[in-house]
Amino acid sequence: MVGISVGMESSCGALLNELKHIREEIGETEADKEQMLLEIERECLEIYTRKVDEAIKAKAQLHQSVTAKEAEIAALVASLGEHTVHSMVCRISKSCHDCLQKDKKPASLKEQLASVTPILENLRIKKEERIKNFADVRLQIEKITAEIREHEHQHDAMTSLAIVDEHDLSMRRLNEYHEQLRALQKEKSDRLHKVLEYVNEVHSLCGVLGLDFRKIVVEVHPSLHETSPRQSTNISNKTLEGLALAILKLKAEKKIQLQKLRETMESLFKLWKLMGSPEQERKHFERLACILESPEHEITHSGLLSHKTIEQAEVEVNKLTKLKASKMKELVLKRRLELEEECRRAHMEPDTSTATEKTAALIDSGLVDPSELLANIEAQIVKVKEESISRKEIMDRISKWLAACEEESWLEQYNQDENRYNGGRGGHINLKRAEKARITIIKIPALVDNLISKTFTWEDEKNKPFLYDGVRLVSMLEEYKLTRQQKEEDKRRHGDQKKLQTLRLTEKEAVFGSKPFPKRSNSLNRKPSGYGFNGKGNGFMTPVPRRLSAGSATPEILIPRSNSGRHSGYFKEMRRLSTMPLNFIAPPKDDSLSTFTSISGSEPESPTLN
Repeated sequence: MVGISVGMESSCGALLNELKHIREEIGETEADKEQMLLEIERECLEIYTRKVDEAIKAKAQLHQSVTAKEAEIAALVASLGEHTVHSMVCRISKSCHDCLQKDKKPASLKEQLASVTPILENLRIKKEERIKNFADVRLQIEKITAEIREHEHQHDAMTSLAIVDEHDLSMRRLNEYHEQLRALQKEKSDRLHKVLEYVNEVHSLCGVLGLDFRKIVVEVHPSLHETSPRQSTNISNKTLEGLALAILKLKAEKKIQLQKLRETMESLFKLWKLMGSPEQERKHFERLACILESPEHEITHSGLLSHKTIEQAEVEVNKLTKLKASKMKELVLKRRLELEEECRRAHMEPDTSTATEKTAALIDSGLVDPSELLANIEAQIVKVKEESISRKEIMDRISKWLAACEEESWLEQYNQDENRYNGGRGGHINLKRAEKARITIIKIPALVDNLISKTFTWEDEKNKPFLYDGVRLVSMLEEYKLTRQQKEEDKRRHGDQKKLQTLRLTEKEAVFGSKPFPKRSNSLNRKPSGYGFNGKGNGFMTPVPRRLSAGSATPEILIPRSNSGRHSGYFKEMRRLSTMPLNFIAPPKDDSLSTFTSISGSEPESPTLN
């Protein structure tokens, strides 16, 4: 503005001088000149006054616009509950006020208008969206309410919900409507779920009883069987009550039919057991076999409790009752064989009170009712099966232990093979198996200790010893541990003797000098440090601790040689050993080659496989 004023003064001064010069040339008097200057000053004042009035009017209009928009913003903020926008407007006003207090240049009205206008437009858009949200939510509330109340007072609900209060469009109010809507939606979902649950239960009961499902549900409400876009599933209280009543009637009928069929099937099962009926004769009634053991709510097979099914079962009972004959001895002996087979699989001893010879003698003498004897054997079979389940964990660990012992025996034979490093067919497979066997053998002590602990726990729970083929398992395992410790001591002695021989040989060489040794085979041409070289002589592996093959010298008597008889053979031998002093240690071999092989059993036996 200073630059513009200076420019105007210079230009006006030049024009004034030129005007004076022209007036002088014309010959005007000084009074005329003064009059002319006064006229010019008056005209300039009029122009300035007019411009000031226009500026004041524009300022008033801008101020009015800002005030009006701020008032509208305040109203929208109050209606929408937009506290963040209100805070922003307050900060803008406070900033302008601070500028005035600090004698700084205040924000212009246009700037204030420019800052307020976007906020106002945004609030107007939010208001329209909020009104739409309110309308949508209230419409859904109206619809669900009408469905639940089965269109009662629907007109009143539509009238009350159609009016939207624009003075309270806050999120708090909208959230209240949303909560109300969610509650109604949950109630609708619960009702629909309940209706579908009832319908499914009616369908299941009708299927079991052999009744017409469509006829029953249509009597409650037609929409339960057939739905369309115009007619949704009815979820009113009347429908729920009708379905609940229908279910009660069907359950009562089901209970009557079930009791009748159970009585018939009990008789049929007794006849099957007594007669030893073949599977082919029972096949027709396989669907009914679950009834006696299954609870009522699990009986869902179609037509299972229909009148036709019950009549068929009654006919079969009458037929078997007429054909009942004296085959009890054969049946009892058959069940006894089944008991012995169950005991053999579980490595348990069968009850001697129902032995085959004793049972046959009792039946022939007529001193015992065959039915009671059969029931006794059946109870023994059930008891064996239940106990075999409780023994399963220990039996699995026994299998792992026997498998580890078998690997230990194989590794011993493998270590004694002088040609094991030759590049023959399958050599690399044996090398891999040897490495895995050493890892497995490491776990044997922990496996045995854990098995003993598990066995003691089982014995404490059952209050009786754990027998394996008639021998207590803990005794076998303790004997095995003692034998293994003796083998470890023997191997440790051999190792100490070998080290002592090597030390003496080294001392002799230091005193008298070394002498050539005879050339050994490739299998013995290894460094005593335990590093194994591959076929090319450029590979090695880190030695495994000597306890890796702690059981490599396991006596032949402890390790089964076949999968079919390894369990029975091993434990029969353990029973024999439990009656005689333990002497599982094989006498040490005299030749140096055997000694070296025994000592090297705890060393790595193969080079690292690439």
